[in-house]
Amino acid sequence: MRKGSDMAIAVTPLHPTLGAEVRGVDLTGPVVPEVFAEIDTAFSRHGILLFPDQPVTDEQQLAFSRLFGPLEVNPNYVGAKMRLRPDVADISNLDPEGRVLARDDRRNLFNLGNQLWHTDSSFKHIPAKCSLLSARELPSSGGETEFADMRAAWDALPDARKGELDRLVVEHSIFRSRSQIGFADFNDDIFKELPPVRQALVRHHLYSGRTSLYLASHASHIIGRPVEEGRALIEELIAFATQAQFVHQHRWTIGDLVIWDNRCTMHRGRPYDDTQRRVLHRTTVSDWANTLDQEALLAPDAA
Repeated sequence: MRKGSDMAIAVTPLHPTLGAEVRGVDLTGPVVPEVFAEIDTAFSRHGILLFPDQPVTDEQQLAFSRLFGPLEVNPNYVGAKMRLRPDVADISNLDPEGRVLARDDRRNLFNLGNQLWHTDSSFKHIPAKCSLLSARELPSSGGETEFADMRAAWDALPDARKGELDRLVVEHSIFRSRSQIGFADFNDDIFKELPPVRQALVRHHLYSGRTSLYLASHASHIIGRPVEEGRALIEELIAFATQAQFVHQHRWTIGDLVIWDNRCTMHRGRPYDDTQRRVLHRTTVSDWANTLDQEALLAPDAA
Protein backbone atom coordinates (compact mmCIF):
# COMPACT_ATOMS: atom_id res chain seq x y z
CA MET A 1 0.00 0.00 0.00
CA ARG A 2 1.07 3.51 -0.81
CA LYS A 3 2.73 5.62 1.86
CA GLY A 4 4.38 8.15 -0.41
CA SER A 5 5.19 6.66 -3.81
CA ASP A 6 4.43 8.29 -7.16
CA MET A 7 1.59 5.89 -7.93
CA ALA A 8 -1.90 7.41 -7.84
CA ILE A 9 -4.50 5.99 -5.49
CA ALA A 10 -7.21 3.87 -7.12
CA VAL A 11 -10.72 5.36 -6.83
CA THR A 12 -13.63 3.16 -7.92
CA PRO A 13 -17.22 4.54 -7.83
CA LEU A 14 -19.71 2.50 -5.81
CA HIS A 15 -22.96 4.21 -6.86
CA PRO A 16 -24.14 6.35 -9.78
CA THR A 17 -24.07 9.56 -7.73
CA LEU A 18 -22.21 9.03 -4.45
CA GLY A 19 -19.57 6.85 -2.87
CA ALA A 20 -16.26 5.43 -4.05
CA GLU A 21 -13.79 2.81 -2.86
CA VAL A 22 -10.21 3.95 -2.36
CA ARG A 23 -7.23 1.59 -2.56
CA GLY A 24 -3.52 2.18 -2.69
CA VAL A 25 -3.01 4.03 0.58
CA ASP A 26 -2.11 2.75 4.06
CA LEU A 27 -3.94 4.67 6.79
CA THR A 28 -2.00 2.93 9.56
CA GLY A 29 0.90 5.23 8.73
CA PRO A 30 1.27 8.93 7.96
CA VAL A 31 -0.51 10.15 4.82
CA VAL A 32 1.75 12.50 2.88
CA PRO A 33 0.29 15.77 1.55
CA GLU A 34 0.28 14.70 -2.11
CA VAL A 35 -1.70 11.57 -1.30
CA PHE A 36 -4.10 13.45 0.95
CA ALA A 37 -4.73 15.96 -1.84
CA GLU A 38 -5.88 13.06 -4.06
CA ILE A 39 -8.10 11.72 -1.28
CA ASP A 40 -9.60 15.15 -0.62
CA THR A 41 -10.39 15.62 -4.32
CA ALA A 42 -12.13 12.24 -4.42
CA PHE A 43 -14.00 13.12 -1.23
CA SER A 44 -15.31 16.38 -2.70
CA ARG A 45 -16.51 14.54 -5.79
CA HIS A 46 -18.01 11.38 -4.31
CA GLY A 47 -19.21 12.47 -0.82
CA ILE A 48 -18.40 9.06 0.70
CA LEU A 49 -15.12 7.15 0.57
CA LEU A 50 -14.60 3.52 1.61
CA PHE A 51 -11.09 2.47 2.59
CA PRO A 52 -11.13 -1.35 2.92
CA ASP A 53 -8.56 -3.37 4.87
CA GLN A 54 -7.49 -0.56 7.19
CA PRO A 55 -6.94 -2.04 10.69
CA VAL A 56 -6.34 1.34 12.28
CA THR A 57 -5.89 2.10 15.94
CA ASP A 58 -7.71 5.04 17.50
CA GLU A 59 -4.51 7.12 17.32
CA GLN A 60 -4.10 6.34 13.62
CA GLN A 61 -7.73 7.13 12.91
CA LEU A 62 -7.42 10.41 14.80
CA ALA A 63 -4.27 11.35 12.87
CA PHE A 64 -5.99 10.78 9.53
CA SER A 65 -9.14 12.58 10.68
CA ARG A 66 -7.19 15.70 11.71
CA LEU A 67 -6.08 16.16 8.10
CA PHE A 68 -9.68 17.14 7.32
CA GLY A 69 -9.96 19.71 10.11
CA PRO A 70 -10.49 20.14 13.87
CA LEU A 71 -12.10 17.27 15.74
CA GLU A 72 -15.30 17.35 17.75
CA VAL A 73 -15.40 16.23 21.37
CA ASN A 74 -18.39 14.01 22.08
CA PRO A 75 -20.90 15.10 24.74
CA ASN A 76 -21.87 12.61 27.43
CA TYR A 77 -25.52 12.49 26.42
CA VAL A 78 -26.81 10.10 29.08
CA GLY A 79 -24.34 10.68 31.92
CA ALA A 80 -23.01 7.10 32.03
CA LYS A 81 -19.31 6.23 32.16
CA MET A 82 -17.85 6.46 28.67
CA ARG A 83 -15.94 3.52 27.17
CA LEU A 84 -13.71 5.54 24.85
CA ARG A 85 -11.81 8.83 24.97
CA PRO A 86 -13.96 11.94 24.38
CA ASP A 87 -12.77 12.57 20.79
CA VAL A 88 -13.71 9.04 19.66
CA ALA A 89 -17.44 8.27 19.56
CA ASP A 90 -18.40 4.80 20.73
CA ILE A 91 -20.75 3.37 18.11
CA SER A 92 -21.19 0.08 19.92
CA ASN A 93 -23.48 -1.92 22.17
CA LEU A 94 -20.85 -2.43 24.91
CA ASP A 95 -20.42 -1.04 28.40
CA PRO A 96 -17.03 0.24 29.66
CA GLU A 97 -16.13 -3.26 30.79
CA GLY A 98 -16.73 -4.66 27.30
CA ARG A 99 -20.01 -6.43 28.10
CA VAL A 100 -23.00 -6.29 25.77
CA LEU A 101 -25.51 -3.74 27.05
CA ALA A 102 -28.94 -4.84 28.15
CA ARG A 103 -31.56 -4.06 25.53
CA ASP A 104 -33.29 -1.57 27.87
CA ASP A 105 -30.06 0.18 28.89
CA ARG A 106 -30.54 3.90 28.23
CA ARG A 107 -27.30 4.00 26.23
CA ASN A 108 -28.82 1.46 23.85
CA LEU A 109 -32.10 3.36 23.78
CA PHE A 110 -30.32 6.64 22.95
CA ASN A 111 -28.39 4.95 20.14
CA LEU A 112 -31.62 3.80 18.48
CA GLY A 113 -31.81 7.37 17.20
CA ASN A 114 -28.95 6.50 14.84
CA GLN A 115 -31.46 4.43 12.85
CA LEU A 116 -33.26 7.64 11.84
CA TRP A 117 -32.04 9.53 8.78
CA HIS A 118 -29.68 12.24 10.01
CA THR A 119 -26.52 14.20 9.41
CA ASP A 120 -24.05 14.33 12.28
CA SER A 121 -24.08 17.27 14.67
CA SER A 122 -26.56 19.45 12.79
CA PHE A 123 -27.85 20.20 16.30
CA LYS A 124 -24.59 22.04 17.11
CA HIS A 125 -24.07 25.69 16.23
CA ILE A 126 -21.08 24.65 14.13
CA PRO A 127 -22.11 21.28 12.70
CA ALA A 128 -19.95 18.45 11.40
CA LYS A 129 -17.97 18.61 8.17
CA CYS A 130 -17.31 14.88 7.95
CA SER A 131 -17.32 11.69 9.99
CA LEU A 132 -14.97 8.71 9.84
CA LEU A 133 -16.20 5.31 11.05
CA SER A 134 -13.94 2.31 11.59
CA ALA A 135 -15.35 -1.22 11.89
CA ARG A 136 -13.70 -3.16 14.75
CA GLU A 137 -16.22 -5.94 15.60
CA LEU A 138 -19.40 -6.89 13.71
CA PRO A 139 -22.48 -9.07 14.24
CA SER A 140 -23.14 -11.99 11.90
CA SER A 141 -25.67 -9.96 9.89
CA GLY A 142 -27.43 -6.60 9.81
CA GLY A 143 -26.08 -3.27 10.97
CA GLU A 144 -25.52 -1.83 7.50
CA THR A 145 -25.25 1.92 7.04
CA GLU A 146 -27.29 3.67 4.35
CA PHE A 147 -26.33 7.00 2.82
CA ALA A 148 -28.51 9.46 0.89
CA ASP A 149 -27.10 11.90 -1.66
CA MET A 150 -28.60 15.30 -0.86
CA ARG A 151 -26.95 16.89 -3.92
CA ALA A 152 -28.67 14.51 -6.31
CA ALA A 153 -31.93 14.98 -4.43
CA TRP A 154 -31.66 18.75 -4.84
CA ASP A 155 -30.87 18.40 -8.54
CA ALA A 156 -34.00 16.28 -9.01
CA LEU A 157 -36.35 18.91 -7.56
CA PRO A 158 -38.36 21.10 -9.96
CA ASP A 159 -36.94 24.61 -10.33
CA ALA A 160 -40.06 26.15 -8.81
CA ARG A 161 -39.64 23.95 -5.72
CA LYS A 162 -36.00 24.94 -5.40
CA GLY A 163 -37.03 28.58 -5.39
CA GLU A 164 -39.49 27.94 -2.56
CA LEU A 165 -36.87 26.19 -0.42
CA ASP A 166 -33.79 28.32 -0.90
CA ARG A 167 -33.09 30.65 2.06
CA LEU A 168 -35.42 28.79 4.46
CA VAL A 169 -34.06 28.42 8.00
CA VAL A 170 -34.61 25.32 10.16
CA GLU A 171 -34.27 24.80 13.91
CA HIS A 172 -32.29 21.66 14.80
CA SER A 173 -32.11 19.94 18.19
CA ILE A 174 -30.87 16.62 19.56
CA PHE A 175 -34.05 16.59 21.64
CA ARG A 176 -36.19 16.61 18.48
CA SER A 177 -34.57 13.50 17.01
CA ARG A 178 -34.66 11.55 20.25
CA SER A 179 -38.27 12.55 20.92
CA GLN A 180 -39.17 10.63 17.76
CA ILE A 181 -38.05 7.38 19.41
CA GLY A 182 -39.50 8.29 22.82
CA PHE A 183 -36.13 9.01 24.49
CA ALA A 184 -35.85 11.87 26.99
CA ASP A 185 -33.45 10.51 29.65
CA PHE A 186 -30.60 12.95 28.95
CA ASN A 187 -27.76 14.02 31.19
CA ASP A 188 -29.02 17.31 32.70
CA ASP A 189 -25.97 19.19 31.39
CA ILE A 190 -26.96 18.47 27.78
CA PHE A 191 -29.92 20.85 27.95
CA LYS A 192 -27.50 23.72 28.67
CA GLU A 193 -24.71 22.46 26.43
CA LEU A 194 -26.80 21.85 23.31
CA PRO A 195 -29.65 24.34 22.99
CA PRO A 196 -31.59 24.38 19.70
CA VAL A 197 -29.72 25.98 16.79
CA ARG A 198 -30.66 27.40 13.40
CA GLN A 199 -29.29 25.99 10.14
CA ALA A 200 -29.87 26.61 6.44
CA LEU A 201 -32.22 24.20 4.65
CA VAL A 202 -30.27 24.57 1.39
CA ARG A 203 -26.49 24.67 1.23
CA HIS A 204 -24.24 25.97 -1.55
CA HIS A 205 -20.85 24.28 -1.46
CA LEU A 206 -17.71 26.16 -2.42
CA TYR A 207 -15.61 22.98 -2.48
CA SER A 208 -17.64 21.30 -5.25
CA GLY A 209 -19.82 23.99 -6.76
CA ARG A 210 -22.85 21.83 -5.92
CA THR A 211 -26.03 22.66 -4.03
CA SER A 212 -27.72 20.30 -1.59
CA LEU A 213 -30.56 19.94 0.84
CA TYR A 214 -29.54 19.94 4.49
CA LEU A 215 -31.91 17.71 6.44
CA ALA A 216 -31.90 15.43 9.46
CA SER A 217 -34.07 13.82 12.08
CA HIS A 218 -32.67 16.60 14.28
CA ALA A 219 -34.53 19.15 12.11
CA SER A 220 -37.48 20.35 14.18
CA HIS A 221 -39.35 23.03 12.25
CA ILE A 222 -39.08 25.90 9.79
CA ILE A 223 -38.48 29.33 11.30
CA GLY A 224 -41.38 31.66 10.54
CA ARG A 225 -43.91 28.90 9.79
CA PRO A 226 -46.31 27.02 12.07
CA VAL A 227 -44.44 24.11 13.68
CA GLU A 228 -46.60 21.34 12.23
CA GLU A 229 -46.52 22.86 8.76
CA GLY A 230 -42.73 23.06 8.90
CA ARG A 231 -42.40 19.51 10.17
CA ALA A 232 -44.61 18.25 7.37
CA LEU A 233 -42.31 19.92 4.86
CA ILE A 234 -39.20 18.46 6.48
CA GLU A 235 -40.72 14.97 6.47
CA GLU A 236 -41.77 15.37 2.84
CA LEU A 237 -38.25 16.36 1.82
CA ILE A 238 -36.61 13.55 3.80
CA ALA A 239 -38.92 11.05 2.09
CA PHE A 240 -38.05 12.53 -1.30
CA ALA A 241 -34.30 12.57 -0.64
CA THR A 242 -34.19 8.97 0.56
CA GLN A 243 -35.74 7.38 -2.52
CA ALA A 244 -33.83 4.33 -3.75
CA GLN A 245 -32.06 6.16 -6.59
CA PHE A 246 -30.38 8.51 -4.11
CA VAL A 247 -29.34 5.86 -1.55
CA HIS A 248 -26.20 3.71 -1.27
CA GLN A 249 -26.03 0.92 1.32
CA HIS A 250 -22.71 -0.08 2.84
CA ARG A 251 -22.33 -3.61 4.22
CA TRP A 252 -19.53 -3.53 6.76
CA THR A 253 -16.44 -5.73 6.84
CA ILE A 254 -14.00 -5.63 9.74
CA GLY A 255 -11.22 -3.20 8.83
CA ASP A 256 -13.43 -0.92 6.75
CA LEU A 257 -12.96 2.79 7.33
CA VAL A 258 -15.67 4.97 5.77
CA ILE A 259 -15.68 8.75 5.63
CA TRP A 260 -18.77 10.70 4.65
CA ASP A 261 -19.52 14.36 4.02
CA ASN A 262 -22.17 15.55 6.47
CA ARG A 263 -22.67 18.72 4.44
CA CYS A 264 -24.29 16.91 1.53
CA THR A 265 -25.38 13.46 2.75
CA MET A 266 -27.68 11.88 5.30
CA HIS A 267 -27.18 8.44 6.76
CA ARG A 268 -28.80 5.91 9.06
CA GLY A 269 -27.80 2.64 10.70
CA ARG A 270 -29.86 -0.47 10.07
CA PRO A 271 -31.07 -2.92 12.75
CA TYR A 272 -29.02 -5.91 13.86
CA ASP A 273 -29.10 -8.60 16.56
CA ASP A 274 -28.04 -6.50 19.53
CA THR A 275 -27.22 -9.57 21.61
CA GLN A 276 -24.13 -9.84 19.40
CA ARG A 277 -21.16 -7.48 19.72
CA ARG A 278 -20.98 -4.57 17.28
CA VAL A 279 -18.11 -2.12 17.71
CA LEU A 280 -17.32 0.81 15.45
CA HIS A 281 -15.27 3.87 16.39
CA ARG A 282 -16.20 7.26 14.93
CA THR A 283 -14.21 10.45 14.71
CA THR A 284 -16.00 13.64 13.65
CA VAL A 285 -14.50 16.73 12.04
CA SER A 286 -16.10 20.14 12.67
CA ASP A 287 -17.12 22.46 9.87
CA TRP A 288 -15.71 26.02 9.83
CA ALA A 289 -18.88 27.96 10.67
CA ASN A 290 -22.61 27.76 11.23
CA THR A 291 -24.45 27.04 7.99
CA LEU A 292 -26.22 30.41 7.99
CA ASP A 293 -22.89 32.21 8.27
CA GLN A 294 -21.54 30.07 5.44
CA GLU A 295 -24.56 30.82 3.25
CA ALA A 296 -24.13 34.55 3.81
CA LEU A 297 -20.75 34.19 2.09
CA LEU A 298 -21.33 31.35 -0.38
CA ALA A 299 -24.92 31.50 -1.61
CA PRO A 300 -25.51 33.01 -5.05
CA ASP A 301 -26.64 36.66 -4.82
CA ALA A 302 -26.10 36.63 -1.04
CA ALA A 303 -26.81 39.94 0.56
